[in-house]
Amino acid sequence: MELPESGTRDKPRLSIIIPVYNESEVIAALVSEIQSSLEGENADFELILVDDGSIDRTRKILGDLAESDPRIKVIEFAKNYGQTAALTAGFDYASADVVVTLDGDGQNDPGEIPKLLEKIAEGNDAVYGWRRDRKDAAFSRRLPSTLANWLIGVVSGLRLHDYGCTLKAFRRPLLRHMRLYGEMHRFIPLYVAWLGGKAVEVEVNHRPRMAGSSKDGIGRVPKVLLDLMVVLFLHRYLAKPIYIFGGFGLLCLCASVGFASWAVYRKVFEGASFILTPLPLLVVTFGLMGVMSLFLGLLAEVIVRTYHEGLDKRVYVIRSTQNLPEE
Repeated sequence: MELPESGTRDKPRLSIIIPVYNESEVIAALVSEIQSSLEGENADFELILVDDGSIDRTRKILGDLAESDPRIKVIEFAKNYGQTAALTAGFDYASADVVVTLDGDGQNDPGEIPKLLEKIAEGNDAVYGWRRDRKDAAFSRRLPSTLANWLIGVVSGLRLHDYGCTLKAFRRPLLRHMRLYGEMHRFIPLYVAWLGGKAVEVEVNHRPRMAGSSKDGIGRVPKVLLDLMVVLFLHRYLAKPIYIFGGFGLLCLCASVGFASWAVYRKVFEGASFILTPLPLLVVTFGLMGVMSLFLGLLAEVIVRTYHEGLDKRVYVIRSTQNLPEE
């Protein structure tokens, strides 16, 4: 499957999504670089800038950029919701069949976008950038990223060099099946794999920060672990939560029966008094835990049915948009 030959007046050939948070010093230069680096057939693009509740001059700069070029579309959040929500908003409003994402700090090189598009044209559903020669601080940036990449690979079984690189390309139909929450954007490759998408990882140029300071640090490693647990749970048990709650409940009930049998055996054959051992307490404790887990599993099944049948709730609130249709 190849890239669309060309866009139309209402549907461009390429959508580029950039989450922006307090990047007033670099965003104008980055947009200018994107405009100059995409030429020929790649010039038929839309650039969606998602202002994630910036408190500096970013909002004003994005407004001026949108007025100067109708291909530039701005989504302004009412407050800071995080990169996952910003990317989700960009996915929701993207109109092209191919979507490219990159950071707003200028460290992702826009000149690498054609390389990603070539891999999409070869039949891949997703292309992930790999910052092999990363221009970041070793302790505060590269070390936690290495730990996170290793952790995700070990737990999920999907090995990538660089989960955290925002420079990625996707076929938009694949994105329609994703619902991202919290800080789940780094796990998009897992969703792609679970959906059966064909993906490839390519080396991309990484540059030092133009200005400003990084918003991430080593403190994100515990967040990665917790988010990874949520992602794996949702993937494996969202449709059938009774499997995990019910399984734990049955295990507890079996333990309760086992302790009860042991207590009776000791009473009959050894003459041991029930009240002189902790076995009756263990029987009651594990029995209650088992029954409660089974009921929690049934309740979770009801909630899941409600979720799938009637819930359509976004994870962000938009204050205003520019060059986009009003809802």
